[in-house]
Amino acid sequence: MSRPFRALLHFRLIKELFRYDAIEAMLGFQGVRRGLPPQATGQQSNSLELEDAVCEALLRVAPFYWKRVLCLQRSVVTARVLRAYGSQADVVIGYRLAPFLAHAWVEVGGRIVNDSPTFQRRLQVLERF
Repeated sequence: MSRPFRALLHFRLIKELFRYDAIEAMLGFQGVRRGLPPQATGQQSNSLELEDAVCEALLRVAPFYWKRVLCLQRSVVTARVLRAYGSQADVVIGYRLAPFLAHAWVEVGGRIVNDSPTFQRRLQVLERF
């Protein structure tokens, strides 16, 4: 990925973090969920390089965001950006009852792209969108 593309990607991720916070404050979780663009139809972009670039860029941007970026916000922002580039990214929310644990991650083609694969094996899926 070129340097200008990476710079644009960082800017886009910051914009999406602010967008998430604004929508969540005004419309709640349902607004965030409805605000995700639809999955791309037809040919899917399966670029591992793009997925890695988006996830790495978000990890670099998040510490400079004005508040702590939690897993749901990180996952929704990652999915929005990946979908904008044609990837069929799903946000998955999982949970475990005892001891209670809830977590959100992004999957592309059933593979976790922004987190550890152990969540996929150890948590029950609550929602996928």
